[in-house]
Order: sequence, then structure tokens, then C-alpha cells
Amino acid sequence: MTDTTFDPRTVLATAKIGVLATIKSNGLPQLSPVTPFYDRDTEQLLVSMTEGRAKTVNLRRDPRAALEVTSENGWEWATAEGPVTLTGPGTDQNGPEVEALVDYYRRAAGEHPDWAEYRAVMVSDRRVLMTMTVERVYGAKIR
Repeated sequence: MTDTTFDPRTVLATAKIGVLATIKSNGLPQLSPVTPFYDRDTEQLLVSMTEGRAKTVNLRRDPRAALEVTSENGWEWATAEGPVTLTGPGTDQNGPEVEALVDYYRRAAGEHPDWAEYRAVMVSDRRVLMTMTVERVYGAKIR
């Protein structure tokens, strides 16, 4: 019997950790654990990442990705797929690239105790914001 109340978007919206899949230059998937934020209203999925890491390099070459999340109890999962855009890294702590990361943090975690420190770290760590336009969502409730 199928549970008709299951909505994979709910699993996406409540997940704290997911696995981001990007495409390596040899065509194989590259998987990375990430902290996603899913906005149901805009059908966008946001992830902060560091410039130069495998996932960022892969997305600059091929801007397609998938993200898989699992519910806290492990009995539900959801996958989002779509094209991505990358914003950053920024060099100005008050520039638009860092402002996009501030917005991501606020939406995902609330207020930061020290925004000046956060902004400085975003520049020094060369952080990039990935925005996925979610084109497909699917998943299942296992029990």
C-alpha cells in the first residue's frame, strides 16, 4: 500500500545534511556531503561551498547537479535535480557575493552571532554560493 501523503519536498525542506552529486571530467559522479537549504516557494536549493574544491570545479565545467537527503529517522529520502549557478567567491566583505552567502545563512540557520567575522571568513575561505533551480524532485517513504 502506498502512502499518498508522502511529499519528498518536505524531506528536502527539513534536511540538515545531504549528498551533492556533480559530474567529474571523466563522466563519473563525484559525491560531497553538504548543508543544503531548500526554498519550496522558489524551487531553489542553496549550498555554500569553497572555490577550488572538486564539486565547485565540476560545477564550473558542467553546471548540473543532484542532491539526495534522508529523513532523520532514515525511512524517507528525496532527490532534487537541476541546473546550477555559482555566485562568488567575493573579495569585498560587503559585496553582492558575500551578501548572497549572508542571505543563505540567515535562511538556513538564522542570525549569526558575529556578522563581521562571518563576512571575513566568507572572503578568506573563498566561499561560493550554489543555487540549483530544482527541475525534478522524487523520493520515497520506505516504511
